[in-house]
Amino acid sequence: MNQPIKKIAVLTSGGDAPGMNAAIRAVVRACTYYRIDCVGVYRGYQGLIEGDFEQMSARHVSNVINRGGTILKSARSLEFKTKEGRVKAYENLKKEGVGALIIIGGDGTFTGGLKFIKEFDFPIVGIPGTIDNDIYGTDNTIGYDTALNTVVEVIDKIRDTASSHNRLFFIEVMGRDAGFIALNTGIGAGAEEILIPEENIGLEKLVDSLKKGREKGKTSSIVVVSEGDKIGKNVFELADYIGENYPDYDIRVSVLGHMQRGGSPSCYDRVLASRLGVAAVETLLDKKSGVMVGVTNNEVSKVGLENAIKMNHEINKELLKVAEITSI
Repeated sequence: MNQPIKKIAVLTSGGDAPGMNAAIRAVVRACTYYRIDCVGVYRGYQGLIEGDFEQMSARHVSNVINRGGTILKSARSLEFKTKEGRVKAYENLKKEGVGALIIIGGDGTFTGGLKFIKEFDFPIVGIPGTIDNDIYGTDNTIGYDTALNTVVEVIDKIRDTASSHNRLFFIEVMGRDAGFIALNTGIGAGAEEILIPEENIGLEKLVDSLKKGREKGKTSSIVVVSEGDKIGKNVFELADYIGENYPDYDIRVSVLGHMQRGGSPSCYDRVLASRLGVAAVETLLDKKSGVMVGVTNNEVSKVGLENAIKMNHEINKELLKVAEITSI
C-alpha cells in the first residue's frame, strides 16, 4: 500500500442484512469527502469476476439509508472459490484502476477477502453485516438490532393467539451456529424457555420447565428455538416429541425464516452502518489492510480479518442468568 489510493470499490456478499445500504452510502460519501473515486460492485464476488462495476457518486446513494436489503445485490460465488476466478477478479480491479476494496458481509465474505489479500497483496477492509451477530471483534453487527426488533414484534403477535387458545408455541429464529437472536428476543418477548446452540439444556430440563409452568398456572407458553439448537434434528422433531409424550399440550410451530432479514433498518443499525462505512474508508487511507472495523464499548475498533473469522463472539452469561430468572 505504498501508492496513494485513488479509487475504492465496495461490495456486499452473503446473506443480506438491514443497514447494508446505510453502510454503502457511508462508504460512497466518505470517498466523496476525501476526494476519492468510488466504484460499486454488483452481486458480490461474482460481480468482481464479471466486472459488474458502476461508478458511484454521493447522489447515487440518496434515499437509501432507510431501505432494507442491498442496492448492490448479493450472491454466493462458487467461481470465486477457485484460483482462476480470483485471478479474473483481480484483473478486473486493476483494469478499473481500483486500489482497495471494502467488503460488507459475514465470515464467508471475510474468508474470501482474506484469501484474496494473501494471493494478490490487495488492500481490503471488512465491515460486519449479518443479522446473526456471530462475528468476533464488534459488539454488534449491522442488521442484528433490526432483526431483534422484527422477531420481538412477531412473537408479541404470536403470544396473543397462544394466550387465546392455551397453546404451546415453538418459534424458530435464525442462528445456525449462534444463539444471539434467540437469547435476546426470548428475554425481550418474555419466552418461557430459550434454546440455543451454546447451551444444550436437554429434553429433560425443557419438559421440567414446561411442567413447572403449568403447575404455576401458565396456560400458554412460548419457546424460542435457535435453528442451530442441538435438541432434536429440527424444531418440528422437537415439537413432535413433546406432543407424543405430553398429549395435553396443544402445540404449534412457527419458523420465522427470512422475514428476519428484511425491513427498514432501525436507527441503531443506520448509525452503526454509517460509522463503520466511514471508518472503513479512513482505515484504507491510513494504509491499513486485512482488518475488520467494528464498534466495541461504543468506540470504533479494528480486528484482523483472520481473528474475526476464527475467534468466537461469546454469548453473554449474564443474559443466560436473566433469562432463567425472568422466565419463572
